[in-house]
Amino acid sequence: MIIYKFGGTSVGLPERMHKVADLITADSEPKIVVLSAVSGTTNSLVEIGDLLLDKKQKEAKVKVDILKKHYSDFINNLYSTEQSKNKGSDLIEGFFESINALTNIPDFNEGNNKTLLAFGEIMATNLFHQYLIEKEIDSSLLPALDFMSIDENGEPEIEEISTKLKAILAEQDEKQLYITQGFICKNHEGKTDNLQRGGSDYTASLVGAAITAKEVQIWTDINGMHNNDPRIVDNTFPISELSFDEAAELAYFGAKILHPSSILPAQKYGIPVRLKSTIDHTAPGTLINSTTGIADIKAIAAKDGITAIKIKSTRMLLAHGFLRKLFEVFEKYKTSIDMIATSEVAVSVTIDNLTHLHEIVEELENFGYVEVDNNQSIVCVVGSMITEKKGVLTKIFDSLEDITIRMVSYGGSKNNISILVDSKYKNDVLVKLNSIF
Repeated sequence: MIIYKFGGTSVGLPERMHKVADLITADSEPKIVVLSAVSGTTNSLVEIGDLLLDKKQKEAKVKVDILKKHYSDFINNLYSTEQSKNKGSDLIEGFFESINALTNIPDFNEGNNKTLLAFGEIMATNLFHQYLIEKEIDSSLLPALDFMSIDENGEPEIEEISTKLKAILAEQDEKQLYITQGFICKNHEGKTDNLQRGGSDYTASLVGAAITAKEVQIWTDINGMHNNDPRIVDNTFPISELSFDEAAELAYFGAKILHPSSILPAQKYGIPVRLKSTIDHTAPGTLINSTTGIADIKAIAAKDGITAIKIKSTRMLLAHGFLRKLFEVFEKYKTSIDMIATSEVAVSVTIDNLTHLHEIVEELENFGYVEVDNNQSIVCVVGSMITEKKGVLTKIFDSLEDITIRMVSYGGSKNNISILVDSKYKNDVLVKLNSIF
């Protein structure tokens, strides 16, 4: 069985839903199709939820009416028969009746908000399933809330998911096509929640792992993961094959097509992941699997919004436990570190979450002088075993001789060499590195 995942833009217009139906019925391979919410819906629901949390019910109801109007127009173009349009209208009426009920809750809370957010995926899958019924395409709708669950730490319960999903599939008379929701799940209290990291991509990977799928396919409007940022660098091209580690590095450091956490379940269970394009479905896309291959440079990516923090202290000299104390500050404020560089008297780290920057700096000043540089970018060169490839660092530094490099990370990963530069130099760095590699 193959897992297909389609994001919000792939189902964002009626004609795109039609295209998805064509893609998933192009062969007889059994498949589970994971859908995101129709593009724009989640953003609207977030706005509605924020207004309700702020006790602005009247404003929230106005946005609910706007969203409902959008869906009323949507179903008129999605279906071709009056019977299906009426069925779609009934579905929409039911969903928005529930949404309006949420807006009437006096003490609307975060739990209610997560219930609200789940309607995006639920509406998309129900409307799409009704379209398949209209086209007499045999399929079954699998509510993700019946099998997708997370524990008290927000981590997916893969074994539990596998047990529940296999039991559900066993009752389906071996159908060839199943539709389910991405992103949403039940938490350890049995309440509606979401996967947060990776969203629907994460769902697809988890479902693939749960049933030991033949392959997980992530369909977007891009024909695979490119070797550089096509918005900045000319003549980029999709990479035909990546290892899981390479893909994770690229996703974390700026390649937007995939969330870095989303492929972890597939990697753990050895399920290949393929990135495909809904626009050019014949393109091979990018295959991500366990193959590492020979030492080779695959791609370059950049991550913006980085802040560098340098802590300088003579007390650090030969002092054991000093780094542990520094890291405990970041752990206290749940702020992860991207890069780190050390010397005998100084430590430099980078972060991308500035929520608690002030508190972090305040505590770090107890250890020594603290210097903060904002508006930085991490540019990484990724490839299989590239730290064992001779001359790579020389090429990087030679090509960037007129650009100030703030930090370098080399050797922490065999698949990644990262440099930190001021964001104003990022585009130049991407172009220069692309020219030499």
